[in-house]
Amino acid sequence: MEHLNKFRQETRSWLEANCPPEMREPMLGEGDICWGGRKFAFQSPAQRQWLARMCERGWTVPEWPRDYGGGGLTRDEAKVLREEMQSLGCRPPLKSFGISMLGPALLKYGSDAQKREHLPRIARGEIRWCQGYSEPNAGSDLAAIQTRAEDKGDHYVVNGQKIWTSYADKSDWIFCLVRTDSKAPKHAGISFVLFDMDTPGVSTRPITLISGKSPFCETFFDDVRVEKNNLVGEANAGWEIAKYLLTHEREMIGGNAAGAAGGVNPAVGATAVAAIGRNALGELDDTVLRAQIAAFEIDELAFACLRSRAADLAKQGEGLAAFSSVLKYYGSELNKRRYELLMSAGGSDALELEGERSQQGALARAWLRTKANSIEGGTTEVQLNIIAKRLLGLPGA
Repeated sequence: MEHLNKFRQETRSWLEANCPPEMREPMLGEGDICWGGRKFAFQSPAQRQWLARMCERGWTVPEWPRDYGGGGLTRDEAKVLREEMQSLGCRPPLKSFGISMLGPALLKYGSDAQKREHLPRIARGEIRWCQGYSEPNAGSDLAAIQTRAEDKGDHYVVNGQKIWTSYADKSDWIFCLVRTDSKAPKHAGISFVLFDMDTPGVSTRPITLISGKSPFCETFFDDVRVEKNNLVGEANAGWEIAKYLLTHEREMIGGNAAGAAGGVNPAVGATAVAAIGRNALGELDDTVLRAQIAAFEIDELAFACLRSRAADLAKQGEGLAAFSSVLKYYGSELNKRRYELLMSAGGSDALELEGERSQQGALARAWLRTKANSIEGGTTEVQLNIIAKRLLGLPGA
């Protein structure tokens, strides 16, 4: 405990001295996130400076080993860092699928050469990654993928299509599931490969959602050459890696959607007060909405406690992979509730889709975007089935 108290004091002092004031202001939307990568343009010198300073300490990925660009912190130390950043309002210096999904998979399954090539560049924000999982006819049944990788000796030739590839048009590399054995049972003939999105034969096409905007793309592979050294793990053994990575994706979606530390979701209470005002007692001047917001904030705090408990169980080796489905499901539902309340607070003005006053309909578009939370990373129905079977032990139908 004495060590952690000292670490907390030192961490807070360092953050106070090194986090630029601009990087302590609330993020107003996705545009304020530092994604990194070859195509990323920093919004300000402060954003670039904040990333550089955190990279120096390895605190973009504080629990990763120092050899791979991380901070080498224990789980408890990393928790202290998150708490102090949240207390000071520090923005995350870097967010990426490389950090939240691929990194953990490479740490567990990657070769030493793959770890040394990719992890430091992820930690420094030099490469932005996207995920090549879902296909037009393989969504919930992910193992039904048809994208093929033909063995050519020292390399594969990949042909096929992926869909819902988030930020594919802005990404530098992709981690991708491909079928390397068409005769094996569908779960047994899949491999996990990495390749550069600038490789000849790779193309993307954005998908527009009901919100009018979207991070999603269709991605096409036409005779794409992938070197064998970019195969993670063994050939035809990619399904185990895919499942492991999915647990991290679901935890990420649940945490981001529910407004975990460092997120960009607006505070419901403060937004409602700004839109509606206060009564003579200083309370939100809408009794029904006030009660709904109070219930939401209680559930939000309870979910934060659940996430903390899940982290503690994982630390003790008692965590269950299926528990990520709980985090994904409940985080998604919380986020949808958040934006329903925000829309209620804004009244008819919140429905505006264009104009400077509404920042081109930022709230309405974000509200519409939340509907996808129930689908991405595994549909609500699939998550509830996993919870019923693997956590509650309920019999199948």
